[in-house]
Amino acid sequence: MKVNKKVISNLTKCYSIAPLKYNGQEHILVAAEKHDPCYLFDLDGNREETIWTEPGGVMSMVQVPNSNGVFLATHKFYSPNDSKEAKIIIATPKGKDDWEIKTLVELPHVHRFDILTRNNVNYLIACTLKSGHEYKDDWTNPGKIYVGVLPDDLSAFNEDNQLPLTVLKDNLLKNHGYYKFVEDDVQKCIVSTDNGVFICTPPEDATKQWSIEQILEEPVSDAVLVDMDNDGEKELISISPFHGECINVYKKENGKFNKIYSYTTADFAHAIYGGEFMGKPSVIIGHRKGERNLLCFTYNDETKQYEVEILDKDCGPANVFKFNRDNEEVLISTNREINEIAMYTFEK
Repeated sequence: MKVNKKVISNLTKCYSIAPLKYNGQEHILVAAEKHDPCYLFDLDGNREETIWTEPGGVMSMVQVPNSNGVFLATHKFYSPNDSKEAKIIIATPKGKDDWEIKTLVELPHVHRFDILTRNNVNYLIACTLKSGHEYKDDWTNPGKIYVGVLPDDLSAFNEDNQLPLTVLKDNLLKNHGYYKFVEDDVQKCIVSTDNGVFICTPPEDATKQWSIEQILEEPVSDAVLVDMDNDGEKELISISPFHGECINVYKKENGKFNKIYSYTTADFAHAIYGGEFMGKPSVIIGHRKGERNLLCFTYNDETKQYEVEILDKDCGPANVFKFNRDNEEVLISTNREINEIAMYTFEK
């Protein structure tokens, strides 16, 4: 595979990526982990707007469904050791380089969050990496999963009127990973922790309870579900343990996921994408230490073996996002360790 790379911008400690539909056009948001900006790009990689310059600390961003450019984002999560003031904000476009920023909910240590929609009801799910700390690398207060109904009208929310949330699951050590998927036409998500991997499903209506199912009991930093071998059953592909170096593939047998493949040299693996890529079910993973490569994992139908291809070297990706532009597939990577936002296209 030939890889074409274009650096579309430089951004110190670039981290979070999200799609955004705004004024009838598709865009890409990219924001920084530290005290740095959030930028809006068109699908060709041209920078169009600066959403904010401060305060940064952005782990997750997601568009509010059916909105014109309104999105939610985490602010002030600068690191696991500096996230006590973390919160989720609402960003609303008012004009070019003019976005209103309001507090949706203050939630210390919130790391990943998303909006899941079921039967025309939007639900917020928010995962805290931990619940408190008193010193560096303090993990004595495990994280939680919070959920709540997200109203269609968010205009009333601010620091004095915040969205109420309830705890779905607590006592989750290093509650780091999140992945959204659809099963039987229902939006669900995977939450990955040191306690294992959980599938969370919103209720059929807002009067009922969420469901949560544990599918793996091993420590996992991030995970995706992809049918790598095209047998009709999705495999679980994980990064293990927390910020770990192992890429594991688990196959479901008799209702249980069993490890069948392991790649063990992706030091500080972090970026992850799972889905169709260049005509094959694939998992793309970037790691931030060691060789700091961007890797693509696939299954070879002829040899019955898992294979890995290096897409880029010494780039240190924090997150990756894939989209289709006309008839080509495009990958955006926040190469955090070299402060580089990169756009990749591919030729077979």
